[in-house]
Amino acid sequence: MGDSILCVPALKIKQGEGRDIFSLAVDGKKISQIASISRINRENDELKGYQRPEVLSHIKEIQRYIESSNPIIPNPIIIAFDESVSFEPIDESSSFGYLKIPLFSDGKKAGFIVDGQQRTAALRDADVENFMMPVSAFIAHTDEEQREQFMLVNSTKPLPKTLLNELAPYTLGRLPSDLQAKKFPSMLTLSMNFQDGPLKGLIKTATNPSGVIADTSIIKMIDASLREGALYRFRDSKTGTGDSISMLQLLNNFWTAVHHVFDEDWNKKPRYSRLLHGVGIMSLGSLMDHIDAQHMLFENLEDWNPIPTVEFYIEELKFIKDKCHWSSGAWDFGVDIDGISITRKWNQLQNVSKDIYLLSDYIVKTYDNA
Repeated sequence: MGDSILCVPALKIKQGEGRDIFSLAVDGKKISQIASISRINRENDELKGYQRPEVLSHIKEIQRYIESSNPIIPNPIIIAFDESVSFEPIDESSSFGYLKIPLFSDGKKAGFIVDGQQRTAALRDADVENFMMPVSAFIAHTDEEQREQFMLVNSTKPLPKTLLNELAPYTLGRLPSDLQAKKFPSMLTLSMNFQDGPLKGLIKTATNPSGVIADTSIIKMIDASLREGALYRFRDSKTGTGDSISMLQLLNNFWTAVHHVFDEDWNKKPRYSRLLHGVGIMSLGSLMDHIDAQHMLFENLEDWNPIPTVEFYIEELKFIKDKCHWSSGAWDFGVDIDGISITRKWNQLQNVSKDIYLLSDYIVKTYDNA
């Protein structure tokens, strides 16, 4: 069987002196037939290719999305074709015509994927009959030109996490797993930040850059509580969401009590106080969950309320107040397994797992001992 030609309707767009790009649509199942992935490698000490290896987990995420009920992928695959590809206009002066792409019988591909290798792999493996994909193409004369375009396309700054966190709750379709898991915690975080409550305006987001608390700290605190803490009681295990009104009431009651008990440390930026610093947010979140376990012991009492009151939290937080050093002094964490004393100046605590665990464990034990 000999070579054949794939003719695809295309729009030629002039950019710069003698440079053309082509806008077209190709069935996603056919992209791997016309373009290959030029993976980065070295041959005789010479750099070849430019693509990183396929990331299987990411490809599976895209594949699941393509197989969902109403997918849309508006961003185009970018392909660099070699000089075997040509454009045939419908008339001499027209920018409309056909891009003629050879299909070689020996398996050679006329194009290389500059951007979109994972989308292409997902489209190839997806359980769908077809899926039309927008493609932006250009004709490259050398490998260096292809590599240059790859670097330009992929060197742009990724979207900030704060923007992704803020956008996630307002999306209806399926997101990548990490963002999907943050959707509901992000919604609760935004509600705390923009509705009346103790943290209103204090959480730093894309639309509230003046906030002092990192949104990721609040999201992590809420996520931990949803998994196995105070908020778990109001969670719908099937959907991962739940009774958001009760959750917000509980969160606002607790942090109102924190504001009351630690008022002198509240209105300080994290560099002047660790109360609203990531390490403080996470450790107090652990205490909130621990207090809730105590609260549940009295569930059978006649006047018991499923949502602890501000007054209840204030009384519980008083047990640790004198042992906390959010903005001055030093924390005494006792001794380690070798009998060495563990102390930290208040501003030495950082938002890292080791310090979060150290402070959380200390606060919970101090509460229990009191």
